[in-house]
Amino acid sequence: MSAPFVDTNVLLYAISREDGEQAKRERANAVLRERRLGLSIQVLQEFYVQATRQTRQDAITHEQALLLVEAFMRFQVKEITKPLMRAALATRARFRISYWDAAIIEAARALGCNVVLSEDLSDGQDYAGVRIENPFAGL
Repeated sequence: MSAPFVDTNVLLYAISREDGEQAKRERANAVLRERRLGLSIQVLQEFYVQATRQTRQDAITHEQALLLVEAFMRFQVKEITKPLMRAALATRARFRISYWDAAIIEAARALGCNVVLSEDLSDGQDYAGVRIENPFAGL
């Protein structure tokens, strides 16, 4: 696919109404205007849970989140499969990262994405051919 894979934080910044996150919101929305992006069911699940969390200052409703999840499905979405889970477990052990971060990396790899856009992983880190880029660096 060779398009970037987006992590949950990109989706969350795109809807943020928090003071001080305007630059990140603008950057996230610029990323989401791209026609070719990859993401995973895990990313969509995390987005829904975090976006609707009652303790979130700018929480959205279930209905709003549902519409957004449907809209994000316009991108290529990787489902969670047994082979993906096994690959994530191996990546977790090899690089000593969390299972959830490893699952993001392996979903990207499965889609043929060699870049993951995320502020949650180490900017510039290469995980056996999948490189992390922080789209919010310097903002």
